[in-house]
Amino acid sequence: MADSFGLSGKPVLVVGGGSGIGQATAELLTEVGARVAVADVDPDRAKQVASEVGGHAVAGDVTTPEGAQQVVDDAHAALGGLYGVANIVGLAGWKDLFSLDLEAWEADMRINLLHHLFVGRAAARHMVDDGSGGAFAMVASVSGLYGAPSHAAYGAAKAGTMSLARSMANEWSKYGIRANCVAPDIIATPRVVAGFENQGITDIDAVAARDGVPLARWGTPREIAGPLVFLLSELSSFMTGQTLVVDGGTQALFPHRSNSFDELDVT
Repeated sequence: MADSFGLSGKPVLVVGGGSGIGQATAELLTEVGARVAVADVDPDRAKQVASEVGGHAVAGDVTTPEGAQQVVDDAHAALGGLYGVANIVGLAGWKDLFSLDLEAWEADMRINLLHHLFVGRAAARHMVDDGSGGAFAMVASVSGLYGAPSHAAYGAAKAGTMSLARSMANEWSKYGIRANCVAPDIIATPRVVAGFENQGITDIDAVAARDGVPLARWGTPREIAGPLVFLLSELSSFMTGQTLVVDGGTQALFPHRSNSFDELDVT
């Protein structure tokens, strides 16, 4: 299995690897033979996951240029190089457009978009200097493809993430560097599950079914880790600047929610 992915022995940094999708990605990368550095803003979470996967722990705040540079430099030193970067960091903000002040907008941009630039630029410089080439797999969101009430800043940031990946692909391909995104719908991470439970909802998949998700459930962290590892692997070696939508089939839905067409003879 490891050889088919072409990641055996490859040094890979997982940013936001201390829980949820990041933790699942670190675990799956280890399964396919990669050497992993787990980065998280919480040092204890990074150490815990790194210990579980036999990797290296790196701590730092990647939402600042200096913090991102330090995280990347530490991972590069610990791994003796850097081939892949999976960047999972993100946090949804909720404010309607009339309430969306500059502070909230900038916070959403920093936690959901700017760190991809900071981490990507720092890592790409190492890849260029080392002559190693490499691959980036970044987590965007279906919110960057659709519009959602009270979700404008987050959606704009995630749309920007997909656009940034296309720019990285164009500028860095000459160095053998690829950049792609995964755009998930709601994923049942511990934080998301806790959010539902705080609203008194224990059967979160029932919410997905009610909302019309074709698979009638939300995704699991490992179901996003799989596409991320694929995008870092040799199996996707001719892909760059792309976004894989992983949403349980929601994007395939007919957009009209009513049953009006059932009553019409349109044959």
